[in-house]
Amino acid sequence: MSIQRIDVGDRMSQVAIHGDTVYTAGQVAQRAAGESVAAQTQDILNRIDELLEQAGTDKSKILTATIWITSMDDFAEMNGVWDAWVSPGNTPCRACVEARLASPQFTVEIMVTAAK
Repeated sequence: MSIQRIDVGDRMSQVAIHGDTVYTAGQVAQRAAGESVAAQTQDILNRIDELLEQAGTDKSKILTATIWITSMDDFAEMNGVWDAWVSPGNTPCRACVEARLASPQFTVEIMVTAAK
């Protein structure tokens, strides 16, 4: 079975598709770096929508999501944006972990796996 990759870089691809499963790399708020947790979360989710569309799927088919957040004090703020975005009745399995991210300008990172 072949593997299709989207937005391939030297270090990683933003999407890998194997069979009917779509994997995204962890997404950070490239267009909202340094902004609020809510703004970063919205930017990330917009990017995930874009990547899933390029892969031929959408957020209603997300199977799992992993969220890294730099402080659990911001959990409710992040969830407010997530809850407004996620497809009702199609909520994925999800984990949220407090972690230090690669750059201090980022407070949230999200990675998803979806069906096609």
